[in-house]
Amino acid sequence: MNKKLKLWELDRVSEEEFKIQKKFPISVILNDIRSLNNIGSFFRTADAFNVEKIYLCGITAIPPHRDIHKTALGATESVEWEHRESIIDLVHELKAKNVLVASIEQTENTTFLQDIDKLPNQPIALVFGNEVDGVDQDVIDASDYIIEIPQFGTKHSLNVSVCAGVVLWEFTKKMME
Repeated sequence: MNKKLKLWELDRVSEEEFKIQKKFPISVILNDIRSLNNIGSFFRTADAFNVEKIYLCGITAIPPHRDIHKTALGATESVEWEHRESIIDLVHELKAKNVLVASIEQTENTTFLQDIDKLPNQPIALVFGNEVDGVDQDVIDASDYIIEIPQFGTKHSLNVSVCAGVVLWEFTKKMME
């Protein structure tokens, strides 16, 4: 028999321990995310994958908010975050600090997610776009890489928070190697 573990049996770090532990050199940039539930999901996923920081850009709502909290389950308190009005200014600032910027999008020339091991081994900021319009074209133009998740069905996209889970797991695995 394989007993299901209770939450208190998972031996997770405390919020205080999480805040001071060394993070993976991954940041998340949200480009005009409309759904408060998606924003909360990003926080929870960023906590799970030990992300350095979330940047909430443009119209992306900021904590505290009841609907963000509902899906974040407290991760807005554990994950460092910052609001920035201009995403393009942020992208240029991060690139000046030698941070790679990779937009998660479908374009003419992409790096498929399974090929990210070919990317340079340096800090990276991953840009996730608006639920309808995706990542802004000027951000795509300023990005070092465009990462695409291969899809094999009839739909052309994933929910942005689902996309984040898939992408962040792959980058976390790369950082763990």
